[in-house]
Amino acid sequence: MESTENSKRACVEVANDAVCIAGGGGGGRWDELDSELLASIFVRIVPPELMVRSVALVCRSWMEVVSGPNCWTEIDLEGWCRKCCMANRSHQIDPVVSKIVRRSRSTFRRLSTYRLGNVGFSFAANRGKCLKILQIPTSEVTDEVVEKHAGSLVNLTFLDISYCLKITAKGLKAFGKQCKSLTHLRRNMPMWELPTTLEDSDVHDQEALIIAETMRGLQRLDFAFNRLSDTGVDAILTECKALTHLEIQACWNVELKGNLEERCKKLVDFRTPWIDEHVDSLAVSSDIDSTGDDFDEESIYSESPSSSDLD
Repeated sequence: MESTENSKRACVEVANDAVCIAGGGGGGRWDELDSELLASIFVRIVPPELMVRSVALVCRSWMEVVSGPNCWTEIDLEGWCRKCCMANRSHQIDPVVSKIVRRSRSTFRRLSTYRLGNVGFSFAANRGKCLKILQIPTSEVTDEVVEKHAGSLVNLTFLDISYCLKITAKGLKAFGKQCKSLTHLRRNMPMWELPTTLEDSDVHDQEALIIAETMRGLQRLDFAFNRLSDTGVDAILTECKALTHLEIQACWNVELKGNLEERCKKLVDFRTPWIDEHVDSLAVSSDIDSTGDDFDEESIYSESPSSSDLD
C-alpha cells in the first residue's frame, strides 16, 4: 500500500507462530489504516491466540484494534482450547474466554470453544445478546448454570453441546424453552457399543421428547450415538415440522418400524442409524471423486455450522 512517493509496500505475514511485517523494509503506513479495515485483515490471516500474543505488541494502534470489538465478532478458540487440554492447562480456558468476550463488548456473534467451564459459559451468556452460534463440545457446563443463563441467549440459532455429559435433559429443556430462534442443534454423544440384546434401561427417549416439545423450529438435528428409540424419532418428526436434516447415526435402539423410515427419507438429508450404509455411501462418493466430480459430505464429526446459521 503506497502512502507517499517514497513509501514502500508492506504486508503482514504469520510465520513460526509470530506476526511480522514483511516486504519493502516495512515502510507501509499501517498505523494510519482505519481500525475496522485493520481488524478485518487480522481476523482473516491471524489465529486468535496470535492476535492477542503478537499483533498487540507491534505498535500502539494495533494494540488498540486488537483490544477493541471489531476483531472479536466471531470468537473461535476451539483449537487453542484443545491445545490447552493436551498440555494440562485447561484451567486457562475460562479466564481467556472471558477476557476475549469482554473485548467484544457484547457484539460477538459466534463463540467456539472446547472444555468450557461454568464460569466461562456464564460470563459469555450474560453478554451474548448478539450471539447466534455457540459451540461448546465436551464442556464442563452443568444443568444448573444452563437454567440460570440460557434466557440471555434469545438470538441463538446454532447450538453444539456434543459430548457435554454434565448437561442432561434438564439443561436441554432450558435451552429449548429460552432459545426460541434455534434452528440447528448438535447433540452427538460418545460412542457406545451395539447391544446384543435390547433392555428397557438402554432406551432413553427423554431428550428426544424434550426436543420435540421445546424446539419445534429446528431445521437440522445432529443426534448421533444417542439412545432414543422409534418413539423419540416419531415425536421429533411429528413436532419439528421445519426439519430438513436429521442425523441419528449409531442410535442402535432405533428400528424405523412402520412408516417411520419412509417419513425420514422424505427429509432433504437423513443419516440412518446403521453405520454400514454410510460406509457404502462414502465408497460411492470416492468413485464419484475419481471421475472428477465434486462431492461434499458432512459427517457426525464436522465441527462447523452451516452458513445459514449466521443469516
